[in-house]
Amino acid sequence: MKKRNNGVKYLVPYFKPYKLKVMLAILLIILAAYLTALSPTFEGMITTQLFSDVTAGRAVEFKRITEIIITLVLIYIVGNLSSYIYQLLLTDSIQAAMEDLRQDVQRKITKLPIKYFDKNSLGDTLSRVSNDVDTISNALQQSFAQILNAILGLSLALYMMFKIHSGMAMISLLIIILSIVISKVITKKSQPIFEEQQGALGKLNAVVQEKFTGFNEIKLFNKQEDSIEEFIDANEELCRQGFKAQFISGLMNPLVSFITYVGIGSVVILGSFYVISGVIVVGQLQAFIRYIWQVNQPMSQITQLAGAIQSSIAAMHRVFEFLNEEEEIEEVKVDVENEKSYGNVSFEDVQFSYTKDKTLLNGVTFNVKAGQMVAIVGPTGAGKTTLINLLMRFYEVNGGSIKIDGVDIRDMKRETLREKFGMVLQDTWLFNGSIKENIAYGKNGASKEEIIEAAKIANVHHFITTLPEGYDMILNEEANNISQGEKQLITIARTVLCDPKILILDEATSSVDTRLEQKLQAAMRNIMKDRTSFVIAHRLSTIKNADLILVMSNGGIVEQGTHEELLEQKGHYEQLYHAQFADFDNG
Repeated sequence: MKKRNNGVKYLVPYFKPYKLKVMLAILLIILAAYLTALSPTFEGMITTQLFSDVTAGRAVEFKRITEIIITLVLIYIVGNLSSYIYQLLLTDSIQAAMEDLRQDVQRKITKLPIKYFDKNSLGDTLSRVSNDVDTISNALQQSFAQILNAILGLSLALYMMFKIHSGMAMISLLIIILSIVISKVITKKSQPIFEEQQGALGKLNAVVQEKFTGFNEIKLFNKQEDSIEEFIDANEELCRQGFKAQFISGLMNPLVSFITYVGIGSVVILGSFYVISGVIVVGQLQAFIRYIWQVNQPMSQITQLAGAIQSSIAAMHRVFEFLNEEEEIEEVKVDVENEKSYGNVSFEDVQFSYTKDKTLLNGVTFNVKAGQMVAIVGPTGAGKTTLINLLMRFYEVNGGSIKIDGVDIRDMKRETLREKFGMVLQDTWLFNGSIKENIAYGKNGASKEEIIEAAKIANVHHFITTLPEGYDMILNEEANNISQGEKQLITIARTVLCDPKILILDEATSSVDTRLEQKLQAAMRNIMKDRTSFVIAHRLSTIKNADLILVMSNGGIVEQGTHEELLEQKGHYEQLYHAQFADFDNG
């Protein structure tokens, strides 16, 4: 079983920049707790004074009582003012620390390798970086001061009780010991369930994210009921785990309260005998009972907060487990940043597997000269996308090497390597912003003239100028206020603007009309001029003019050559080609 990390240990450094505020808040908490512990003694003094004056048959000393009341009022005012200030300081410190934590989580996302996102659902990752961080923040806001108050309150109340009478104090100490034992037993049983609850919440978020992403397909295939059933299953699992966690944790408060009431009853009976026998005065008994309530109050607070505390501990485990994930490591041996890039690419006996027990690529070797167009074809699962992932260093090869202009890509910084590439994929990504901003994403500080020139090369300038706001038109969150083909043209313009030496193109023309397909093909031809291009080909008709066609099958390159050379070999490529075009050619 995987060992859980100590979330609290990792959380402490986030409060170091705000340690002065936290320390001042702690001092004010101590002051407030001390004043709270003093008040029952002064309240008891009033009762004792009144009782002794009345029983002695003398006039009540109102001056003395007034002095005590004034002292009490000052205690209440200073105590409450201290509470207000420490809450203010703690709130500021906690929220600032959580802001830093969120920033670290965001930075972590940018440093994680692609394989992390392949192995973990997006919904669960989002739950860790949003829900779990919020859970930690809310628990700290609710419980930090209360727990410290509880510890101080218990300590001071016990001290004052032992000052009044050690025998009665031992009964109260027994209440605390029993309460701690009960809390520990219940926490031990409920904590793993809180871990499962947070995991179930992550799974529910994963289901919701998946369903919203594929909403159109769900409607198209009339899978609404199946989608609802899947959500219901995830929701019921969260409900089950939540019920078990909250129910078991909720047993704490009534059990602790029961023990407290039994303790109070015992103290009242015993204390009454002590008052009658003159061992203590009536005001001390009153103060003692108040101290028992001061013991019960923090214990009750802790038990009420037990659910939030345990949820936050589970959330800490998940957040810091995420922050402790292995990052992409830079081991740069050669400085190639200032060297001229041409775009020569070579794969030399490349070996790769996602898992140790199954080799995916085995001995892949080929050479591409600068400016050549390379098409990669083959059935699903042959390794086409894996080839591109290795070229971009999203994954590291297990054996062999990949070189660009004679330099092993493992000797380059990833940032330097990826600056050499431009990508146009089937799944377009545009963000909520203007068309101009989306194109300019390809180059920092791009001028308007450069943006327009890139749009012209991508055959999208005319379309943009027909829009009411032109380049300033805002794309909505899903970028569905323009067509799929137009989105693709804008991503091509973005790629043109970054002026890469090597292009990766995943054909994306099957879902657009003929007019837009022609524009897309023309735009792709424009962008491929004088650049090394890797095309993942789905339609073989588009790659007849490729300088090199790689035919992949079962994790290897089974054939390579030009279109004519491969047809003459009468092998895999010829079978693929005729499977697509035999009927068309005969017609």
